[in-house]
Amino acid sequence: MSSQQPHPQVRTRRVFYIPGYDPIHPRRYRELYRKEGSAQADISGYKIDIRAKPGDGPYGWHVTSRQGNHNVETDVDVLVWSDIVRDSMAQSIPATYLQLARTAWIYIATGTLWRLTRLRKGPVIAALYPVGMLLAQLTFSLLVAWGLAAALLTIIGWMALFPAAGLAYALMHWFRKLDNRFFAYYLMHDYAHSARLQGACSPDLQVRLGQFSDLIAQALKTDVDEVLIVGHSSGAHMGVSVLADLLRRQDGALDQPVLSFLTLGQVVPMVSFLPQAQALRADLQYLSERKDITWIDVSAPGDGCAFALCDPVAVSGVASPDKRWPLVLSAAFTQTLTPARWQQLRWRFFRLHFQYLCAFDRPGVYDYFRITAGPKTLRQRFKGRTPSRSRIDRAVSKYTSVSA
Repeated sequence: MSSQQPHPQVRTRRVFYIPGYDPIHPRRYRELYRKEGSAQADISGYKIDIRAKPGDGPYGWHVTSRQGNHNVETDVDVLVWSDIVRDSMAQSIPATYLQLARTAWIYIATGTLWRLTRLRKGPVIAALYPVGMLLAQLTFSLLVAWGLAAALLTIIGWMALFPAAGLAYALMHWFRKLDNRFFAYYLMHDYAHSARLQGACSPDLQVRLGQFSDLIAQALKTDVDEVLIVGHSSGAHMGVSVLADLLRRQDGALDQPVLSFLTLGQVVPMVSFLPQAQALRADLQYLSERKDITWIDVSAPGDGCAFALCDPVAVSGVASPDKRWPLVLSAAFTQTLTPARWQQLRWRFFRLHFQYLCAFDRPGVYDYFRITAGPKTLRQRFKGRTPSRSRIDRAVSKYTSVSA
């Protein structure tokens, strides 16, 4: 693999973006990149242009950027697993409540929930939110149905149970149709998908991750200066497994291009703290020791959906004496967004969770569009940077075993 020796400016780059748990078509990420890239270019004084990507392969787009005196050509590919997400969300209302009970039991009975609260409260509250919201919806529906049954009981007797049951079902169905506002079902399916095998990777997802590794391996055989893997949210721990698999299979096979890894708003502990996550913990440990990659982890305390500034290797209890990565940095939303913009976004939790992919009013060390379309490799851009002083790097997980 890449020796990561000093490298001239980047002229061509391949970016592989791994989204989080998202059932939507990847064109949303193209439009987000187009809109926010243009905004960031106006703020920061460079040029960026996006057009359709030529040729076959994964869904993506081509970026041409001029930053300083340098022109850079970048192909961005989205590594799609939205079909797996949609299949996991295809649950009936009763099945979703069964998922709720099973997922809550896994996190509580294994002691994982308690350990997670010792990191950041935000993502734990986010995990508890769908439980509370779904139970509130069920309680409300049953109370309204009970009131109807009580009103009709003296008129039609026990037959009142039928319209009451119908009303309860209609209310539950109505709540589900409004989930684009509540996000209760969406989040419940997300956490259930991660927890259903207690941290082990499902067979269908394992096959998909292998396909992702193959695509990146092919890119490493092309004449580009940098191959950059970006994992956002749940895509961060998927990226860990993809990259670890790739490095194990091709160790020493290539010297170029430079191989880089960027994780954004990661939620790794939600999986790595579970008892059967031995493979993920092994991948975290393996990747953290590699000399031939650069791994930067960016998050922000203002993002209540991420384990902000938590070193995913260290908190998972698998940091070895040879640990090198990741370099944990803060996107510092309160400093990189204007006060007015911060006030506008601070309670829009899901929007903030995507801020890493968006423009900043006062970009600091982190600028997504300089990283993905600029003339420096990830290592060059962050050379000499020290980790955030607010990072959490103590071992917290109860389960630290790794697969052989």
